Amino acid sequence: MNVATPITWASLQPALPEIYLTTAICVLLLADVFFGEKRRGLAPTLTLLILVGGAFLTAQFGTVTERVLLFGESYVADPLAGLLKLFGFAVIALALLYSREYLERRGMMRGEYYVLSLTALLGVFVLISANSLLTVYLGVELMSLSLYAMVAFDRENGTAAESAMKYFVLGAIASGMLLYGMSLIYGLNGTLNLEELASKAMGQPSLGMILGLVFVVVAVAFKFGAVPFHMWLPDVYHGAPTSVTLFIGTAPKLATTTNTRPRSTPRFGEPCSVAAS
Repeated sequence: MNVATPITWASLQPALPEIYLTTAICVLLLADVFFGEKRRGLAPTLTLLILVGGAFLTAQFGTVTERVLLFGESYVADPLAGLLKLFGFAVIALALLYSREYLERRGMMRGEYYVLSLTALLGVFVLISANSLLTVYLGVELMSLSLYAMVAFDRENGTAAESAMKYFVLGAIASGMLLYGMSLIYGLNGTLNLEELASKAMGQPSLGMILGLVFVVVAVAFKFGAVPFHMWLPDVYHGAPTSVTLFIGTAPKLATTTNTRPRSTPRFGEPCSVAAS
């Protein structure tokens, strides 16, 4: 009989950045609903405080010295992931700080902008710690859906609306390709774990495995604007508000950063003696 492992603070501590950010998004959304009309400067100030607090908590409690797996091996925490998340907090804070005057001048200082920014950052964090195709898809879509809305945030600008529509249509096509590729890979290998799939792909992959990998790589390249799938970038960068262009050109790129992971990894609580190459 299998006994469920109890959820403790120690077992959830490596995922503290995502837990904190999810809670902070809900708090910011409620604060904007009840106090946003009276205090326009509440959302940007509270967002910066959230980012500073998140960076402090991540540095103190959310970083690990050894590589650990959580949530059915779909989430991985390691030193590089903690460093990238700290860098993500800093990049978003700087982008929002520089965007504040721009948003005030154009009458776009609304709480939804900051909620979408934090939601996109949460998607980036999920991608950084993804160890499963399912986690990768959740992170990509969480980030992309937030960016679609941010591109069209200037409701009075027809160019921004057109750019958002182009971005959404191409993003939807890329999402379909991503899901199709993942379904092929899972159907042929019976697993969603990235490490197991990597070990199988390094051997003699079948034609179906190669086709699935091609779909996944092309879809991810579309999402992040990698050459030669960057045809949407000029229109989106030109049509979106300048603050959104700054955001799109910085934070999502962190999610493409990968690190070398050992083939055999311990579960949470077990020592890791395999050094990354």
